[in-house]
Amino acid sequence: MPTIDLAESGLRSLNKQLHDVGEGSNETHWDIINPRGAHAVAVGVNAAIAITIHGSTGYYCAGMNREARIVVQGSVGPGAAENMMSGSVTVMGDASQYAGATGQGGLLVIQGNASSRCGISMKGIDIVVRGNIGHMAAFMGQAGHLVVCGDAGDALGDSVYEAKLFVRGSVKSLGADCIEKPLRAEHLAVLEKLLGQAGITDVKPSEFKRYGSARKLYNFSVDHADAYG
Repeated sequence: MPTIDLAESGLRSLNKQLHDVGEGSNETHWDIINPRGAHAVAVGVNAAIAITIHGSTGYYCAGMNREARIVVQGSVGPGAAENMMSGSVTVMGDASQYAGATGQGGLLVIQGNASSRCGISMKGIDIVVRGNIGHMAAFMGQAGHLVVCGDAGDALGDSVYEAKLFVRGSVKSLGADCIEKPLRAEHLAVLEKLLGQAGITDVKPSEFKRYGSARKLYNFSVDHADAYG
């Protein structure tokens, strides 16, 4: 089990070692210590390995992740798990703005709070936030699920496409073309699965409300011209 000390080893060297992990490698669990807020830690990993980062990181931690299971024992800066493809990223602390941006697959779990634009332009990623999220979450969200166990800020789901949004607490305001929708049996099943994968067992799926697109902005209509600005 390799242990990389970022106080001694450079970030470029760390990421190269992670990129070089091949199929069938015995080095399946990596420990990274002393990240000290470094940027772009464990970016572009493309292997089914487990990575534990012992401390907080800067921006773009675990960006473009594919297959790896990454746990951050701290908080993360902007753009964590940006453009994630598969695998999982778990943040034990808080996440700064645009966590999970443009993510196309995999699971991002934030055990603390997430700042603004969480899940912006999400394209298939599943995001579970234990705490609260800031404004403009899931802006232009195309696919995937955003589950928020706490409260949501202003303009939730602004210009959302087909991403499905679930909020347990209050929503300060809904964005353009985002409306509350019925919470049906199939949605309860999805919530139960995602909460289970996130290790959240003290929250009931029935406590959430579902939000999504009213589908009025798919095609231009002069009747809704004010909403396009």
